[in-house]
Amino acid sequence: MRHARRTARRITRLAAVGGLLCGSLLVTRAIANEPGASGPPVPVGERLVAQLGAARTAGSWLGADGRTVVAVTDAGAAADVRRAGARAEVVRHSMRDLRSAAATLRAAPRVSGTAWSMDYGSNEVVVRADSTVSAGDWSRLAGVARTIGASVRMERTRGTFTTRVDGASPIFASGGRCSAGFDVTDGKAAFLLTAGHCGPVGTTWFARPGDATALGTTVSGTFPGNDFSLVRYDDGVPRAQNDVVAIGGGRGVRITGAADPVVGQRVFRSGSTTGLHSGRVTGLNATVNYPEGTVTGLVQTTVCAEPGDSGGPLFADGLALGLTSGGNGNCDAGGTTFFQPVGAAMTALGVRLTGTSGDDDAEAGAGSGQARPGGDVAPSAPPAGSEAGAPSEGGTGTGVGTGTNMGGATDTGNGTASGTGTGAGTGPVAAISRVVNTRSVGPGLLVIGGSLIALVAARSMRSSRRGRGAW
Repeated sequence: MRHARRTARRITRLAAVGGLLCGSLLVTRAIANEPGASGPPVPVGERLVAQLGAARTAGSWLGADGRTVVAVTDAGAAADVRRAGARAEVVRHSMRDLRSAAATLRAAPRVSGTAWSMDYGSNEVVVRADSTVSAGDWSRLAGVARTIGASVRMERTRGTFTTRVDGASPIFASGGRCSAGFDVTDGKAAFLLTAGHCGPVGTTWFARPGDATALGTTVSGTFPGNDFSLVRYDDGVPRAQNDVVAIGGGRGVRITGAADPVVGQRVFRSGSTTGLHSGRVTGLNATVNYPEGTVTGLVQTTVCAEPGDSGGPLFADGLALGLTSGGNGNCDAGGTTFFQPVGAAMTALGVRLTGTSGDDDAEAGAGSGQARPGGDVAPSAPPAGSEAGAPSEGGTGTGVGTGTNMGGATDTGNGTASGTGTGAGTGPVAAISRVVNTRSVGPGLLVIGGSLIALVAARSMRSSRRGRGAW
């Protein structure tokens, strides 16, 4: 009997110690996964490119397996990349060479209907000309490319490079129709971020054609050069809870911050004409010579878009990435679509995504409103599983609070909701909410508490037995 009691005590102590270890591990992992005020670490590809410099690297991208690939120009840089856990690919032209080629193309006489971007995978600046470019202009541009050398490749493409203003859209103005982008704030008033080509300063927008009450007015913007604009909501009320991108069918994806896209990353675009579509990022810092003017610094993708999708949001992994600018093709035959990076637009306008640090209603919204994805950015998962209440048909987004109307064809509301930066709070209220949240450190604390109780109980039983002389 005494041996059985000793065995039971040993088992209790071992279980309690094991519980303490498991609970500590759960708490440690939960805290490690909580983004801090400083934001997640910079992706490994971007970090390596910055460390090694423009003369020894030529960009980074995600391979088909989701692993980061860094283009390098020498064996030493390749060794550094491999030691960091990424894959190295030795190339002929450095980032400095590619930038020089792009600068020469920008300095040449402008040809409407052309576009170029850096193709990291082929280690070239790829120049594309649409069907509107004449044989003479094509010949002159090809001559510029020959003077640059092997770092430039010329291609003809179908269709035309145009902005996407016309067509069905949830926001309407006398000059055209567009899709809403993201809700932003300067800390005092509420604004809608959309494409700059949708309308100049002073443009009045409506949620539906024929509405007597205006949705808002464009108060700032840039096009050409860049392609973003700021529409001030007429009610002027920040929408701190609007953090859902509607994707049609009453579904939505929660937006928790903003980031810079990565070449090879799977991304999603939602627009009022064509709804939700996905593709991959194929180039950064792209230049497009629209008929209206030249726009630089764009993100190039394989996502399709059609007239009316302009200004609609590009996103992945719950992060805002860009605003639909223009492109060629359609969603039947496919095509190329360019996006204005959302981070650059917000910085230039002095605004942040609604609900991020500084908003009165965002207790758990501290952290960077322009956070980067942590570590290697793997291809994004489809967002259909992240459902949230989208606005009702024809609404302005103020009736339900959490929805953003820019998704399916039946949604005609006012704009995209943005998120809460990295989604982590830094104040005491946020800290307490994380502790009691059963999806974060709560389970670990419960395991630790139960283990401590078991240890105390075992100790108490031993003391009790000693008092009776049985130990």
